[in-house]
Amino acid sequence: MSEVVLAAADVRKYFPITAGVFKRTVGQVQAVDGVSLELYEGETLGIVGESGCGKSTLARVLMGLIPATSGSIRLEGEELVGMKPARLRQIRRDVQIIFQDPYSSLDPRMTVGNIIGEPFEIHTEVAPKGDRRRRVEELLEVVGLSPEHINRYPHQFSGGQRQRIGIARALALRPKVIICDEPVSALDISVQAQVVNLLENLQDEFGLSYIFVAHDLSVVRHISDRVAVMYLGKLMELGTEDQIYERPMHPYTQALLSAVPVPDPRLRGRREQIVLTGDLPSAADPPSGCRFRTRCWKAQDICAEQEPVLEVRAHGDHPSACHFAEVKVVTRATH
Repeated sequence: MSEVVLAAADVRKYFPITAGVFKRTVGQVQAVDGVSLELYEGETLGIVGESGCGKSTLARVLMGLIPATSGSIRLEGEELVGMKPARLRQIRRDVQIIFQDPYSSLDPRMTVGNIIGEPFEIHTEVAPKGDRRRRVEELLEVVGLSPEHINRYPHQFSGGQRQRIGIARALALRPKVIICDEPVSALDISVQAQVVNLLENLQDEFGLSYIFVAHDLSVVRHISDRVAVMYLGKLMELGTEDQIYERPMHPYTQALLSAVPVPDPRLRGRREQIVLTGDLPSAADPPSGCRFRTRCWKAQDICAEQEPVLEVRAHGDHPSACHFAEVKVVTRATH
């Protein structure tokens, strides 16, 4: 087993709800509520779930872009929560992020060379000033762009090329962990494949560890070693790619997989369609007990009274948070 490079324990992120002239706190949005996971050296951990389930918030908390309300986040054993700003700035070299939108994440007034080289201005010890242009040109080549593009502006590139620029910027400081926050969701399908393949090649070349946040289950399956399924701020299931996609245990995971389009019309009728009723509950007022119970066809009284723990259940081989979890075999041909 590889060493743990990033570990989160019981991480919570609550956003206050204020009202009135004096902005009095009247409630809290429980965006991330008690999430624990580990990222191993050289692996890709995928995080999937519906919009609003807390995936991107968790990514930003792990990155340190927004502070955790409580819990522990350790990078190679060093605690990040409550860390002094000066030390946190140093440690940021080791954890970088690729943002979702390649159009808004690049400053339109900066050249590509300045965008990719900006990390060197902040962390001056990484590259001498006279060597920075050469380093930027190397990074452009690494991500499949020409060094001649160094003086161009973001508007002169396509969406896929802009995302490559964002990837080059994330690589500049030679990090150990890169958090990919839905890096291909804004791109065309054909370009998505190119960017995902680039990320895989870079992982092998530089020994990177990825946290890959996405709502597209097929993309996550292609790139991930393990997959975590989130729902309303909680982890519902955690397992290897094969365990999640071929032997899902949690009803929510099973419902997600049943919604994946099947290209072959001859196979569509072979798969059970699971249609969830009701809307996603509010994170400001989540259901008692199991948060998925209001939309779950297996829900019973205990689901409202007792919150299920994320653990390995009977007849299962990976942890799930459901009182009535059971293996549902899904063949590759039908998802």
